Amino acid sequence: MSENKPILTACSPAAPDLSAWELAKAGEDISEADQETYLSIVSTELTPEQREMVITPSAVYPRQKELLAIHWHPEWIPMELIARRIEAMFPNVEQSLIIPTQHNQLLTWGQYSGVEIDCYSSGFQRKVQLLLHFNTSKLNEAGVLKSMLAHTFKYRSSQLLQFMATIVEPAFEADLEEAVMTTGAGEEVVAFVRFYTARLGKLMELYEQQTPPTMIKNKLLTEYIEAMGLSHPGINLRRALLLLSAVKKIVKRKFSLEYFYRASEVIEETRSLGGGVVIPHPEQFWPILLADYDVDGYEVWNPQSREYTEFLIRALTRKNREGCLNGRELLIFMGDDTHLSVKIKDPERVEHAKLEREVGLQPAWDELAISKSLSLANASRAQIIEQYRARLG
Repeated sequence: MSENKPILTACSPAAPDLSAWELAKAGEDISEADQETYLSIVSTELTPEQREMVITPSAVYPRQKELLAIHWHPEWIPMELIARRIEAMFPNVEQSLIIPTQHNQLLTWGQYSGVEIDCYSSGFQRKVQLLLHFNTSKLNEAGVLKSMLAHTFKYRSSQLLQFMATIVEPAFEADLEEAVMTTGAGEEVVAFVRFYTARLGKLMELYEQQTPPTMIKNKLLTEYIEAMGLSHPGINLRRALLLLSAVKKIVKRKFSLEYFYRASEVIEETRSLGGGVVIPHPEQFWPILLADYDVDGYEVWNPQSREYTEFLIRALTRKNREGCLNGRELLIFMGDDTHLSVKIKDPERVEHAKLEREVGLQPAWDELAISKSLSLANASRAQIIEQYRARLG
């Protein structure tokens, strides 16, 4: 998009003064406050107050005796603090299986290690995700898997750069215009978002060595624009964030599937290491049931995927009765999909549904209608923990 060429925007009664947000000036006069804001966003150091926020749960569940947590994201929160939070939240647990699944980054929790990897299904013709779980002792020969993860880890970084380029580069003007028309963002909001996206790019250059690789993802732009919006009360921040969300969807839609390893390749490598494979996100991926992948089970519920829970339980029960691949029964899982960085943020600035998520908190196991379907499937938290632990060794 050229510097002075107007973009299609929602009608406004008067043209705003956009001179302060000329794109060419985004790399100039970067103040100390700008730099401090950036460094605070990418920092992985926790203050004493934040550490206290991590170890203090929002509620306690003394009646829960089994803890199944095989889909959650520590992000940069120290494991020892997460362990204290879990122990405080579920003080009377007698049986547990806890495995972290960071995006494209293998992490360990005691006896077990796990990861959530981005890949693609050729039959499904879209990006999918798989949860991979391992007995940590079996990872000595995981060189190929680690190379696959290192390649895929770069996906989220490259997507952030494409996200930013779509907002500021003339070559992607049509995509930005599509997002503007979708959200009704006015000229002022568009100029604000473009200016601070370009400034973020400059800050990333200035502080490349101080920026942890795990922070180079789409969320960085969203959090930076939000911080800048709070310092410009005249800006319609909600509209700016909607614009970012619309652009991000376009970028994800157009991202080449050829970047990823095929799901079958990932599964084959995981099996060679004695690992387990679970399909997460039922609302997004339930048609993958038809692919007959060699997996251990499917996630039938998580906080953002509730609609098909009973359907998925029935589908898995039917598949098990018909006979399973390699003679292994498909297991029924539920995932909390908790992102621990949410616990150190201002609750007023976090979506309530995300704030409610907790490692091991899956109330659907005890919901009346769902528990009836689980009984017919002869499945319970305790049984799944025992069976999956046995498979992982």
